[in-house]
Amino acid sequence: MTTTRRELWINGQWAAAQQHAALYSPYSGEEIAIIAEASPEEAAAAIKAAHAAFQEYRRLPAFRRSAILYRVAELIAERREELAAVVELEAAKPIQAARAEINRTIETYRFSAEAAKAITGEQVVMDAAEGGQNRLGFTIREPIGVVTAITPFNFPFNLVAHKVGPAIAAGNTIVVKPSEYTPLSALLLGELFREAGLPDGVLNVVTGSGAVLGETLTSHPLVQKVSFTGSHAIGEIIQRQAGLRRTTLELGSNAALIVDEGTDLDAVIDRCAAGAFGYNGQICISLQRVVVHRSLYSAFVERLSAAAAALPVGAPDKENTAITSLISDKAAERVTSWVEQAAAEGARIVTGGKRLDAEAGGRNVYAPTVLAEVSPSSNVWSEEVFGPVVSVLPFDTLDEAVAIVNESRYGLLAGIYTPNIHHALEAARCLHAGGVVINDIPTFRIDQMPYGGVKDSGKGTEGVMYAVHEMTQLKLIAFHTGK
Repeated sequence: MTTTRRELWINGQWAAAQQHAALYSPYSGEEIAIIAEASPEEAAAAIKAAHAAFQEYRRLPAFRRSAILYRVAELIAERREELAAVVELEAAKPIQAARAEINRTIETYRFSAEAAKAITGEQVVMDAAEGGQNRLGFTIREPIGVVTAITPFNFPFNLVAHKVGPAIAAGNTIVVKPSEYTPLSALLLGELFREAGLPDGVLNVVTGSGAVLGETLTSHPLVQKVSFTGSHAIGEIIQRQAGLRRTTLELGSNAALIVDEGTDLDAVIDRCAAGAFGYNGQICISLQRVVVHRSLYSAFVERLSAAAAALPVGAPDKENTAITSLISDKAAERVTSWVEQAAAEGARIVTGGKRLDAEAGGRNVYAPTVLAEVSPSSNVWSEEVFGPVVSVLPFDTLDEAVAIVNESRYGLLAGIYTPNIHHALEAARCLHAGGVVINDIPTFRIDQMPYGGVKDSGKGTEGVMYAVHEMTQLKLIAFHTGK
């Protein structure tokens, strides 16, 4: 295999870094690239380039920003299979899931192109207040300046798109710091956007360690907003470093589903398996907790376990692979220890609960695992597993089920399957989460919908147009029109 070498993308060109590090395949362990390791000074240079570019880019008409984003979507579509292969290689994402991510990325940039033409304000009724007569008031939205984006490994194209697309649509400039595990996907964007006509300096990509670059990206005086997707612990650090700057923090999750009395299990098992084990459970809203009405509990556990055990295990480049390597040794060791802890605390391992490295022919492969009778204090129930593990508990009343879901410190998305409209509306009202999905899994997401959490799941809202609003400043214009 020929090793790829990648530098930093700053001001519309490749910029050689002083330091570099090897990137390895999560599945095979082979070296796949040599990646630039930016220093704080090199990250600051990218921020300064973005700030300089903003002075002109903020004036670029909406139709031109839209055209650039549409063109990027076209270029990605033309290279769909090539880019999916990059995701499969660096993230160990099964190739079918990698293709699905590229398709969503195309859609995200198209939504961003549409959003660029839909940034509006509103009239303010000035004479609704005494003293407001003979005055005309309205609002406009202006770009805020340099946005820094720190992105995770699990959707290396689409979660970058959810930050880059809205920033460019709004007239901002951006510096992206992708995950150390998946830098290649983000680095490909530089030349794609340049080919699409984006002015130099509007998009910059710096790779390297978050521990080294984090403070520069969050506290540099030219940075106006920080958008971060990742763990709650790192999100807290970023918020402290960012101070009064705007932040969007999409943090941890512990997505839960209620399976209510009367639910047709034939209609839900496959969806639950997809939600729990898709991309090895390494999805922010992966289905991690299921509370099932006692009348369905035994059948649900048995059928979900059978579905999990039937998932094909193997190399990520094989067309039928569903379960493959976790992103790192550390991730596999953590999942292993948490399942062992749960079992020691009384959980029943119905299926899985072990490594499958030899069976899969690769590294860090953990079996899709279903746990029953889990202690609520176990990490697999109370924290974010980020692995192919789902835990199931029974309930007797809807109030009990809602209370079980709400006891988590996380609240990104939750879901309920129910044939009872009253139960559906009650769950929608009472579940404490950023979104409630009715008659589907909480792993459901489409890219234009609002997406953000409550409690320790973060602050701010993504989803293209919602992100645009968070990346613009509302300004009042007030005219005195007469006496």
